[in-house]
Amino acid sequence: MLTLITGAVQDRSARGIAAAVSRLITSGHLPAGARLPTVRVVASGLGVSPTTVSEAWRNLILAGAITTRGRSGTFVSGPLPPRARLRYAQLSGARLNLPRDLSTGVPDPLLLPDLSEALRRIGDGRWSGSYLDVPVLPELETLLLQGWPYPPERLTVVDGAMDALDRVAGAVLRYGDHVLVENPAFPPLLDLLQAVGATVIGVPMDSAGIIPDALQKAIRDYRAVALFLQPRAHNPTGTSMDAARAALLANVLLEAPHLLLVEDDHAGDIATAPVVSLGRYLPERTVRVASFSKSHGPDLRLAAVGGPGHVLSAVADRRLLGPGWSSRLLQGVLLDLLTDPGTVARVAAARSAYAERRSSLLKALHARGVNAMAADGINLWMEVPDQQNALVALAAHGVAAAPGAPFCVTPLDSDHLRITAGLVADGYDDLADVLAAATFPTTRGSGRRGLAHPPGWR
Repeated sequence: MLTLITGAVQDRSARGIAAAVSRLITSGHLPAGARLPTVRVVASGLGVSPTTVSEAWRNLILAGAITTRGRSGTFVSGPLPPRARLRYAQLSGARLNLPRDLSTGVPDPLLLPDLSEALRRIGDGRWSGSYLDVPVLPELETLLLQGWPYPPERLTVVDGAMDALDRVAGAVLRYGDHVLVENPAFPPLLDLLQAVGATVIGVPMDSAGIIPDALQKAIRDYRAVALFLQPRAHNPTGTSMDAARAALLANVLLEAPHLLLVEDDHAGDIATAPVVSLGRYLPERTVRVASFSKSHGPDLRLAAVGGPGHVLSAVADRRLLGPGWSSRLLQGVLLDLLTDPGTVARVAAARSAYAERRSSLLKALHARGVNAMAADGINLWMEVPDQQNALVALAAHGVAAAPGAPFCVTPLDSDHLRITAGLVADGYDDLADVLAAATFPTTRGSGRRGLAHPPGWR
């Protein structure tokens, strides 16, 4: 097997070794279950340092191609169902079929605008007359640019925030690239970055967002190519970056002129915090994603993406080989929703309702001595002594919550649960009693980390 590996490696960098072994696995020359030679044996055979091979193995672990079993060795992974490896798949409590599912992180359908009214208002306008029409309705583009926090070189519309992040990642990231994210971060983003083979580096946060000193250290320790962040209503913590923090981060980012900044403004118009963007300081390398799913409806599947021309052109050109454009009919619906006074008022009312729900539940939890935060958006981030025990305790009362571990690049100082506070319209004291009971330490075992973090995540 060593001869097979050494013969396949042409580029003896960590990335080259990982790519060669990956090709051997894909071709079947290294079958599932095969035990790989030790790091030192491979390093000796290739004439490189063990550190180089370890880095290659770590990249392959992140991609799910190989797995380590402690002293038993390192093995080629079997054909696991892709969903079994997803952090995102660990969040939902729907499989438990409990009466109250607060694990979802989705908006309240009763607070969304009625799309049927918008469809009636736009009538029989010819929204999709030709394959050759521009991908973004000119009227919608004009409206979006008016509200953009900095002048982007180019703007387009795609099928939701995750589609935007996926396409930006596909345009700028390569296998083995180091990428900075907040810790905690949104699990589907972590799944996405792992799928493209990126090495993810978590950067600590506080109540104003990413900590500047921690970002500076990460920049100096790793030559990262991108920073992905949520500037407001951070999922799961609800944290929003303020103007003062943005200025400090922008100053730190001057040390890394090569670093692309990708801002995911997923909460959009239901967020109470003002729009704050690093693009105000670094417009030439800031990509901003503005989603309308939580404010105007998930079925719209629309998000705007604006930023540097070379990134947006790469995104648009790649889309031409797939869907081509996002439905101009749906863009017409969104344009109507954004300009109709009644809908604007309804979205404002929803924003106020979510704020009241977060505040009421948070106040009730604090009164019971629970450490939790929910500054913006629809989620509440609650500290618990043990994640798994807390989930079981809540399930016994018919409540499902999202475990905190899938959000964490590296473990935090304590376990957490994410509660979808935006779905809680009443009964705050009763729910707080149940949630607070789940924070009581148990006497049976330590049970730390109910859900393991993927090996190699830092």
